[in-house]
Amino acid sequence: MDKVFKALADETRRHLLDRLHEQNGQTLAQLCERLNMARQSVTQHLAVLEAANLVSTVKRGREKLHYLNPVPLQEIQERWIDKFERPRLRMLSAVKQRAEDKMSDKPSFVYVTYIESTPEKVWQAITDPELSLQYWGHSNVSDWQVGSTWEHRRADGSAADVVGVIEESTPPRRLVFTWADPSTPDVTSKVTFDIQRYGEIVRLTVTHDDLADEAELRSAAGGWAAVLSNMKSFLETGKPMSLPPWKAS
Repeated sequence: MDKVFKALADETRRHLLDRLHEQNGQTLAQLCERLNMARQSVTQHLAVLEAANLVSTVKRGREKLHYLNPVPLQEIQERWIDKFERPRLRMLSAVKQRAEDKMSDKPSFVYVTYIESTPEKVWQAITDPELSLQYWGHSNVSDWQVGSTWEHRRADGSAADVVGVIEESTPPRRLVFTWADPSTPDVTSKVTFDIQRYGEIVRLTVTHDDLADEAELRSAAGGWAAVLSNMKSFLETGKPMSLPPWKAS
């Protein structure tokens, strides 16, 4: 939280966040366009924002795209603002909620977390049915080969709440699959797990593309934050949180 407040204290960094709020997924060149500042200085400001987890990056070809990560801002709101004026400010927040990025080739939602683990263990936690059941409440079932189907099955095995098809599988670095309600399997979004060794830890980036609307974007943001926080706890301590985040509200 100290890094977040430090990052927000600078006017230029607040301006960069505003730019990403207006249009998410910009390159360094695009962010420099309206700033009377050298590229190196802008890069340094972005590094501070990334260290505070307010900005995340995704490489697309030779470009590096920058995305606003709203999770730390949401944590500030919940800790310092929301509990005092919850009803009124939630209404204002809904009115001011940023518009969905309309570029279909850009992630609709990006979440970055750092885990004290290895890429192999993170991959296993995502793809092993027994392990995913422990922190996600569902079993992820597939052979994880490109073109194969996958299912997000309930704990009792009675049904799958999500289904899809594997589009890319490169253990233990990258996994891409479609995401759909079993009742409407042709209406899909896409989820990508990028698993990178980051010194002695792991940087996990989850992107969720092609979300239908603002309601689905908000649902994805809350859902991924809860699941990935529980997975981080599971991998680092050997057990999930005593109360799953999605049951705490």
